[in-house]
Amino acid sequence: MNAPVRVGTRRSLLATTQSETIAVMIRERLGREVELVEVTTEGDRSQAAGTPLVESTTAGSTGVFVGALRDALLAGRVDVAVHSLKDLPTYPAAGISLVAVPGREDSRDVVVARDGLTLGELPVGSVVGTGSPRRVAQVHALGLGLELRGVRGNVDTRIGKVRSGEYDAVLLARAGLARLGRLDEVTEVLDPIQVLPAPGQGALAVECRTDDPLATALADLDDPRARACVEAERAVLATLEGGCSAPIGAMAELVEGEDGDELWVRAVALSLDGGLAVRSSAAGPVSDPAGLGARLAAEMLADGAGDLEAAPT
Repeated sequence: MNAPVRVGTRRSLLATTQSETIAVMIRERLGREVELVEVTTEGDRSQAAGTPLVESTTAGSTGVFVGALRDALLAGRVDVAVHSLKDLPTYPAAGISLVAVPGREDSRDVVVARDGLTLGELPVGSVVGTGSPRRVAQVHALGLGLELRGVRGNVDTRIGKVRSGEYDAVLLARAGLARLGRLDEVTEVLDPIQVLPAPGQGALAVECRTDDPLATALADLDDPRARACVEAERAVLATLEGGCSAPIGAMAELVEGEDGDELWVRAVALSLDGGLAVRSSAAGPVSDPAGLGARLAAEMLADGAGDLEAAPT
């Protein structure tokens, strides 16, 4: 009899909910028993200490929730690691494979505001909480006169700051609230024309040791359409990271083309204050998502995405 598949997860309610989603898929599709193994990450420790995410690691925010899970995977303490895909660094990890990207939730950002308000309805000077430079820059670019203030913590903590009156609104990923069954608290879903989500947002990443026979079986959890979209978005991010430290948003969608489905990718890079931005989009075959994303990002760099500092005063 096979031993249970040990699935590594962060301890937060959202992380364990996401990991349990993968556990159910493993039970149903592979016929294996599953055990969740909680792992504390550097991102969790800095969050508990109240350290701003962009300052919690010298490498920036990407990857701070990933390292400890990968260490546990390589050490053999877990067999599978489940991440929010947007947290994954774009460079490969030795000995680890991204074996599956299951079906994706809606990748857009949302507003949870007092009195059921939208961003546009909030009075000038209203305090809006987010820990994301990408969201800060894009909301500043809307010119609504809102005060963007850092916020960390789990979903309860963030929404609690609105309920207590400390903040007028917070910005969150719709996917997390959907997985927690809390979409009824959303007061606005942000149009990607206004705010593009983070590359990979709404998707889960299932990682396994490259040499583990389980990797082949876990590939059955993969959704090719979701993977194509996130591969295009991550190629945008990887290419821009090579010459650009600006906040980046990207969103890929499968659309109907003349010869069947094709990928449509939109991306933006902004100065931190939102005063300067390079926006672009491109469409191409589903068969080459990474190539499409890389070409789009290269065009953005040629258009000055690597030179975004701050808007002139």
